[in-house]
Amino acid sequence: MGSAGNVTWLQKLSEQLNVDVDWMDPAYTLSMPIVPHDMTSNQGWVHEQMCNPINEDLFKSVVKEYKDQGWLAIYTRMAVLMSKANIDNIQGRVLLQTLPSNAYNTEKTLEHARAYAREFESVGVSKDRFCIKIPSTGPALNACPILLQEGIRTLGTALFSVHQAIAASQAGCLYISPYYNEVRAHDEPELWPQSDDPALLHPMSPRLVQILETYKRLYKETGKEQPFLKNASFISPQEAMAAGELGCQSATISHQVLTQLAQLQYDGSKQPGEGVPKPEHPYKAAAPTPDRLKKIAQTDPLVGPNWDGKLSRTDIDYLENGGAALDKANEEDPQTKKRLKEALTLFIAAEKRSQAKIEEAMKHV
Repeated sequence: MGSAGNVTWLQKLSEQLNVDVDWMDPAYTLSMPIVPHDMTSNQGWVHEQMCNPINEDLFKSVVKEYKDQGWLAIYTRMAVLMSKANIDNIQGRVLLQTLPSNAYNTEKTLEHARAYAREFESVGVSKDRFCIKIPSTGPALNACPILLQEGIRTLGTALFSVHQAIAASQAGCLYISPYYNEVRAHDEPELWPQSDDPALLHPMSPRLVQILETYKRLYKETGKEQPFLKNASFISPQEAMAAGELGCQSATISHQVLTQLAQLQYDGSKQPGEGVPKPEHPYKAAAPTPDRLKKIAQTDPLVGPNWDGKLSRTDIDYLENGGAALDKANEEDPQTKKRLKEALTLFIAAEKRSQAKIEEAMKHV
């Protein structure tokens, strides 16, 4: 890692949590000064990589081979092959997301997850090297226990609240990905709560602490493995470092922020707070919430000063009746309702761009 005086922010963060690359370009992953743990993606990244000139010949060959099976078969095959191109560049799993347009359809979500799994198997990627991202809605998360029985691990994505995190635990997810920033904040700076101390001041930090404390308690009470918290949607390197102090087990980070982290020299005396080295097990011997952050667990800035202080109950079955209780809770929390809808809208638009590209290519084969 270099001498104590020559450590980058990225190296320091990788001591505190698993650093993932939220980008699909294998050339970038190979250029990183560390080996990332997982590679994550979404419909936007799949589309960008599908349009990358380096994949033009691959795209044409897949369209030709799968043209009789429809656009989704081509999309799924391409996504898997582009993920496989990174499998030797990472330590852990590659992650792909089921169609967001089916986020409220259990069977369609199951079908797409299984299609990904079949394609991964066909190219020699075993089940312990991939994970399927599932939107944190009632119907979609209901696919996760079924997939788990089939050996297919999942991540609860588009997650903004404690109740969604509890539902993902009940669904047997391996990971969850709370979005630190709402998706629109990446393009609308006025929506970004920029701060030099995001661990303490960012409005999403309290919910992350509450999720982690809930998982620690559930593990202690039940002995059941809880999802790893894979924080996502960072805009600044300071926010990525905050994930370490908050106690997240992993962080999936864009190539832009990863590059910044690799260029900054770490000086603990200039950091508002500092994470601790990652434990061997995420919850068995988890570090307590840092003293300076304990007070934020009693707040919820996303609700505002009138928050009643009550956390979501863990004894509610959020998955029964097709996930009715989860969808009700999503509707009743204004920020979750808004951010979930906007995330799905963003990813559906990317999905439709890929569909249009593929269907146009199918006309010429």
